[in-house]
Amino acid sequence: MQNVCKLYVNKMDNVTTEIILDHRYRKKDGTYSVKIRVTYEREQKYYPIHISLSKENWEKVQSPKPRNEFKQLLIYFNKIEQKAVDVIQKLEPFSFEAFEKNFRKKAKHGDKNVIHHFQDYYEELIQNEQVGTATIYKEALSSLGRFFKTKHRNNKKLNFSSITPEWLQAYEKWMTGNNKSLTSVSIYTRCLRAIFNKAIDEGIIPKDHYPFGKRKYQVPSGRNIKKALSLPEIKAIVNYKPENAIEKKARDLWLFSYLCNGANIKDIARLKYKNIGKKMIFFIRAKTERITKHDLRPVQVPIIPEAQRIINQWGKKPIRDEKYVFGIIHALDDPETERKKIKQATKIINKYMQRIGEKLQIDSKITTYTARHSFATVLKRSGASIEFISESLGHRNIRTTENYLDSFEDSVKEEFQKKLLDFD
Repeated sequence: MQNVCKLYVNKMDNVTTEIILDHRYRKKDGTYSVKIRVTYEREQKYYPIHISLSKENWEKVQSPKPRNEFKQLLIYFNKIEQKAVDVIQKLEPFSFEAFEKNFRKKAKHGDKNVIHHFQDYYEELIQNEQVGTATIYKEALSSLGRFFKTKHRNNKKLNFSSITPEWLQAYEKWMTGNNKSLTSVSIYTRCLRAIFNKAIDEGIIPKDHYPFGKRKYQVPSGRNIKKALSLPEIKAIVNYKPENAIEKKARDLWLFSYLCNGANIKDIARLKYKNIGKKMIFFIRAKTERITKHDLRPVQVPIIPEAQRIINQWGKKPIRDEKYVFGIIHALDDPETERKKIKQATKIINKYMQRIGEKLQIDSKITTYTARHSFATVLKRSGASIEFISESLGHRNIRTTENYLDSFEDSVKEEFQKKLLDFD
């Protein structure tokens, strides 16, 4: 079965546009998004147009003489198609960036429905294979939508103008009243803030509709206390004798993260044999690669014997440059499958590391994040500069690094506190 069903094709100087039913992502109600697919020099991009149809209804739209609502849909598709054609014809030379900026502005002009803009951005994230971020936006939309229904029972559309500082305060109160954390409020309102910023940039709404900022609504924030392990605790984990193979692999992958500059599980899963030299491991953080395409700096990790042991024991054979080292993901996996496999691997590591921590009587909850924070904190306590730690973590600015650095152990704090009355 093909990924898309096309309605018609329009060709203009190596640029092809098609109205299609995108079969790649099926919604819970059984429908699929209708999109414009633009092809230029063999590269394809998809742009949603706020319509979802079942395969059956899609075929009715494509029939020789569609009737009633299906005829109206065909007229709407023709109208959207013509807008895309008009944009392309004015671009010299053509680029996806220029097309997207102009087409979205034209297509969305007058569309003040926040839900539509959320859905558009979700589709854009999926297209860019940012499945994890897309999931967060989907959850945010679901949460905001539920609140909207309770507050505006008679309204069908959530427009930008409806969202005021008072509306956001009420949403925060509603969330916490339903036992949701301020962290969740922060995550979801940050998503909404990003949608507002995009709408302003695209000329959809004026700046004075912006409900965020000083004397308006301020997104809840707070610095999370990220507990790093001490060196004695890490030593106990290294010396721990696993009870079975799955526990041993979980422990070893956690250690590999710690020994590889706190690499997250996604980066470990994407590690290929071509990234491993005789003395160093080189890799680009997936997060950095997504954020910027320019000045990509690989994380460089000296290979110490314990890290090499883990590679030798758990690395997939035969060794080939393009082969994933640990076999967590496969080269043929689509973005959603890859995300699920990495999530499952992380879940397993966290499960067994928590058990190991309990057996070793380590008070802190041990997760894959603990490995990253512990790496940064051990370096800090060893006297390494923040600049060196920042480079090792693959951060692009020092402030991000500072948020990773854990506080000193309570015993150290206590010693300094005692000096406040040390008059001798």
